[in-house]
Amino acid sequence: MIELDASWRSDHPIEAVEAGTDKDARGRLLVAGGSVNVPGAIALTGEAALRVGAGKIRMATVRSAALLLGVRFPEARVLALPEDADGEIADGSPELLLKALGGVDVAVIGPGITEQESAASLVRRVATADAQIPIILDAAAVACLHGMEDALEPLRGRLIMTPHSGEMAALLGCDEEDVRRDQPRYAGDAARRFGAVIVLKDAQTVVASPDGGLVHYRGGGPGLGTGGSGDVLVGAIGGLVARGLPLSDAASWGVWLHGEAGRTLAAQTAPIGFLARELLPLLPGLLPR
Repeated sequence: MIELDASWRSDHPIEAVEAGTDKDARGRLLVAGGSVNVPGAIALTGEAALRVGAGKIRMATVRSAALLLGVRFPEARVLALPEDADGEIADGSPELLLKALGGVDVAVIGPGITEQESAASLVRRVATADAQIPIILDAAAVACLHGMEDALEPLRGRLIMTPHSGEMAALLGCDEEDVRRDQPRYAGDAARRFGAVIVLKDAQTVVASPDGGLVHYRGGGPGLGTGGSGDVLVGAIGGLVARGLPLSDAASWGVWLHGEAGRTLAAQTAPIGFLARELLPLLPGLLPR
């Protein structure tokens, strides 16, 4: 297992953006998620993607939250999706989402979705889309996947999943404490099983690739264990994929940027008590220049 240290970062550089590069050249990201109960999560994800240099953001969410989200996040284009009785993204009008997938370079699915049934329906829809873009699954969009290996087969080789230990246990149908005790084993097994890059989050994080590669990050401190922190992380990863980084490199760099932002805030304020949204302004300054 390789440490996510200065040597790794030197061997896996993020190329500087050349003068004159426009927003389209830096990549377009779609974030699909949110619900009536958690309407703001995808704003954290979208902003994180822009903070690491992605060029354009589209956000697809429940109709009742779309207008407020657009006002809160004027840099993004917002797509209003049908909403079910529970305030989750409904199955109706799939052509809206499929058209949006055709206009971006990468999609993040899952932040802010609270019902696994809704998440599973969304994942199935995305997996059968014609657009052959990288897909990043987060939160409920990972936890809902146990027994859905066949549905995920079209995503093999272009998939990232970002579970914490509980979501990994739900995905694999195993005990959460077993996952915590042996992160490299479970992350590696899932990476091979699903043909995906796995970001297994806990106090320490393991990034596993389908080819057997394992990258270890020692963690950014306990303050990162706060609501919305994972939404920032998956946005940073998505933004780097939009910029053109290989999936495993984008995942590892996203983990490092997120963790180091947490370390910085802990040093400036206190080990705990800072907010996920306070990570966002620190991300650009941590990018290599």
